[in-house]
Amino acid sequence: MKLKQHFKHIWILLLLVLILVCGFFLGRISIDEGVTESQESPPLEQRQVLYWQAPMDPEEIYDRPGKSKMGMDLVLVYADEDRTESDSTVSIDPAVVQNMGVRTGHVQRLDFTRTIRTVGEVQYDEERLYVVNTKISGWIENLYVHFVGDQIQAGDPILEIYSPELVTTQQEYVLALKNFELVSQSTVASVIEDAEKLLASARTRLEYWDIPASEIEHLAQTGEVRKTIVLTAPATGIVVERNAIEGAYVEVGEDLFRIADLRTVWVHASFYDNEVPWISDGQPVEMELSYLPGKTYTGRVSYVYPYLRERARDVHVRLIFSNPDLDLKPGMYANVQLHGKVIPDAVVVPSEAVIRSGARAIVFVVRGEGRFAPREVSLGEEGGPNNNYIRILRGLQGSEEIVTSAQFMLDSESRLQEAIRKMLQGQTSPEEAEAGMHSRVTEPEEHMHH
Repeated sequence: MKLKQHFKHIWILLLLVLILVCGFFLGRISIDEGVTESQESPPLEQRQVLYWQAPMDPEEIYDRPGKSKMGMDLVLVYADEDRTESDSTVSIDPAVVQNMGVRTGHVQRLDFTRTIRTVGEVQYDEERLYVVNTKISGWIENLYVHFVGDQIQAGDPILEIYSPELVTTQQEYVLALKNFELVSQSTVASVIEDAEKLLASARTRLEYWDIPASEIEHLAQTGEVRKTIVLTAPATGIVVERNAIEGAYVEVGEDLFRIADLRTVWVHASFYDNEVPWISDGQPVEMELSYLPGKTYTGRVSYVYPYLRERARDVHVRLIFSNPDLDLKPGMYANVQLHGKVIPDAVVVPSEAVIRSGARAIVFVVRGEGRFAPREVSLGEEGGPNNNYIRILRGLQGSEEIVTSAQFMLDSESRLQEAIRKMLQGQTSPEEAEAGMHSRVTEPEEHMHH
């Protein structure tokens, strides 16, 4: 049994050596072992500067000297002593790179934003909804608004109510007014004061019943007691609800009409929770209706509700639009487009350049002459042109050339070379190397899935 296992180890070693020798002879794979002790470093003035990094955190890198987040002096890193990636840098023959379809691009610095599209529903502006009711009981004698959907102007008559109580109060006001005129010439101050209080009390009762001041003045001048009171429209708008019937008896406080001013409307839209950081009150927003193709409406964000709706897992946002032509009708669905707030001078890369393994995110940096180095990065928001870019919070400085396609193959090759190097250095047993190669064979599928 031991002899059989011994032969198995020999075969594994022969296989790894054969792969290494073929790679060297065919020029396809060359292991980048960095600068050895026997190699002499080039003169200081000829060495290529890569970046500055924090001494306590190799992932914290900058494009200029200064202080780290911990307040320590940044350390200069040259191309021939890249401390973060020399062990995992992969070198591939340029011809093979071309055959693999490797495309590259540059890290960009730009004012980063995102375009968000969603669907909204037009609804009434709740601040422009009005209810017409009465503060007295009586019978509706005349009805001037007969249909839901009628458009009325502020001050237009809506209906007339006959109320015996109102007639009695008008008579009391006329009598109080005559009594005040009779005693106004009296020399007794208390008599004049009592007559004045009685008149004021009768007038106040009329005012509390929403009798217009013009009607009270007309009553005072003519002494004519009117049988009915006229209720007028409190605002310009559309009648959206009618509960009044001519001849019906109405109680105090009963809602008779509901009027909506549609010159301004609300649009309720839903956004995913990861889109909320891009939204703030007052932002401009655009909207189109399928009923009116080609016409765009411009509004603004009115309010972002401070909770997540559990069933849909979205955030409710209220938009406000001007509607002078009354094209926007409550109940309509609309296509909403919002341009998120701008993050200035953000470091961004194409989303396809990032390899996500679940535990970390990797971007391959181009070192030149077929050399590629993986760099771990911290990811931020997604956005940019066509929402195809992602913000890099840490790991890139904003000027490197990176791989934008076929990087999962480079990742697999990098891990393979790392396993071979460790085994040659005696860090890995043949069994561990075999297990590592197996994991590297299956891992690209995960990257392709992501």
